[in-house]
Amino acid sequence: MVAMFKKMALFIFSGVLLVSISGCIALLAGGAAGGGTAIWLSNKLTQEFNAPYEQTINAVKEALRSFNLEITKESKEADVAQIKSKYTDGKEIWVDIRKVTERSTKVEVRVGAVKPDKEAAAKILKRIGRYL
Repeated sequence: MVAMFKKMALFIFSGVLLVSISGCIALLAGGAAGGGTAIWLSNKLTQEFNAPYEQTINAVKEALRSFNLEITKESKEADVAQIKSKYTDGKEIWVDIRKVTERSTKVEVRVGAVKPDKEAAAKILKRIGRYL
């Protein structure tokens, strides 16, 4: 009876371990592929790109200009930058760029202060990816 419980516990543990390992492998594969998918977290759409910091900043500016959006404010430090813009309807746009490594950056896009617009953020983030 005890042997049966040990086998059952080992089987369950093995299944949990297998699921855990495969999830990590999928996460690593997605991250290594050049950006993976964007994540909606804290009312921001976030994605990592395999692109240097300065190149990413330039891509953000080009993406906003391609939508005919004026850059209203820009701040930049050694490893973090923020670019602000506005839609014609007054909805504000914040784009934060963080240097992760010499060859990768994390970009966070938020559109709208009171009621964040996930679809608009996704369009901007996708366009940024095109310029990278």
